[in-house]
Amino acid sequence: MPTWHAGANSTWASRAHNSESVTAAPDHLRLEGLNTHTAARPQHGAPPFSNPIHTTPRHTGSRRSLDRFGFPCAQEMETITNVTEYEKLAKEKLPKMVYDYYASGAEDQWTLKENREAFSRILFRPRILIDVSHIDMATNILGFNISMPIMIAPSAMQKMAHPEGELATARAAASAGTIMTLSSWSTSSVEEVNSVGPGIRFFQLYVYKDRNIVRQLVKRAEMAGFKAIALTVDTPRLGRREADIKNRFTLPPHLVLKNFEDLDLGTMDKTNDSGLASYVAGQVDRTLSWKDVKWLQTITSLPILVKGVVTAEDTRLAIEYGAAGIIVSNHGARQLDYVPATISCLEEVVREAKGRLPVFLDGGVRRGTDVFKALALGASGVFIGRPVLFSLAVDGEAGVRKVLQMLRDELELTMALSGCTSLREITRAHVITDGDRIGRSRL
Repeated sequence: MPTWHAGANSTWASRAHNSESVTAAPDHLRLEGLNTHTAARPQHGAPPFSNPIHTTPRHTGSRRSLDRFGFPCAQEMETITNVTEYEKLAKEKLPKMVYDYYASGAEDQWTLKENREAFSRILFRPRILIDVSHIDMATNILGFNISMPIMIAPSAMQKMAHPEGELATARAAASAGTIMTLSSWSTSSVEEVNSVGPGIRFFQLYVYKDRNIVRQLVKRAEMAGFKAIALTVDTPRLGRREADIKNRFTLPPHLVLKNFEDLDLGTMDKTNDSGLASYVAGQVDRTLSWKDVKWLQTITSLPILVKGVVTAEDTRLAIEYGAAGIIVSNHGARQLDYVPATISCLEEVVREAKGRLPVFLDGGVRRGTDVFKALALGASGVFIGRPVLFSLAVDGEAGVRKVLQMLRDELELTMALSGCTSLREITRAHVITDGDRIGRSRL
């Protein structure tokens, strides 16, 4: 256990324990072996300094925006006006290995940039003189009513960002009335996430070589009240993530992949390259094929969403093999570089689906305008990943809540300014794409 150096203010420890905004000792107090400006914020009675991952932050500039306990000051938190501002703050706070793991993409990271830039090339065709005094953003996903078409994507190892990790994210999603998808590689188990209270939750699944492990995971997710399986199909091998190789990424020693803890698969060995890549090579089944989608249907009654579809051909196969929905995803640009942005693939998938199953989008969403564009191109909803991780790192559950609220507010405003009072009124006619401009130039 860390020990106190002698200091003048003996009351600080009790304040740190009881305040949700307190995370590190003031300058005149020190903890043995701990950077006092970056220790994790205790919440809900958790003991201070319980998350050692926050002992080696990546500071890239002045700390003037941080309070005396190492977190963004209240004034700065109040002035956050859009989702992307959380990333800069998270970069200042997180250890380099963790920030790079969350933020980076594969190889040249062309697709990582394109996931964002492709949205900027889609323009609006707003309608005017429409009564927009009431905007309804509610929708139904796989039979479940949610408050808006903005959901949380599966993101691994969230306790690297914040001591409460996936538990904080689950509470924020439930508070916003939307869906959270829990990663197989979460640092909180399906049972722990279920314990935070009611909420609509999906479970993301990687198929392991040992199919008994898959059966156990799916059964546990069912028993914990999860409502669907999001089957990731784009990861027979892990993409080449050069930041992770340089950092020799591995799961910090105080954390485990909780869903695998009792199976002796909850930790990663440190290697000379990426510990996660080695873990995937050793555990994830490279033989995964469409027949396994059928196999999954024999072991669960939960609907199966196929996550990682970007072409019409695979859309046809997803329908043929009984998928309940498709998530157009390139894994956050972390697998194969130089694939198109997901928003650029969306319409191809939607056209092939022909309304036979819902199509969702994952990747690059940072604005309510992005959500509107995806809906106009046929998506039934979107999933967000990195904005959740960065806001979680900066402000825990409150940060995730704020991200969801900002995106909701922006979507509502975009709908009003486009003349749409409900989601069903958002149509293809409300946007102009690169393809539209090329088509018109040929006329």
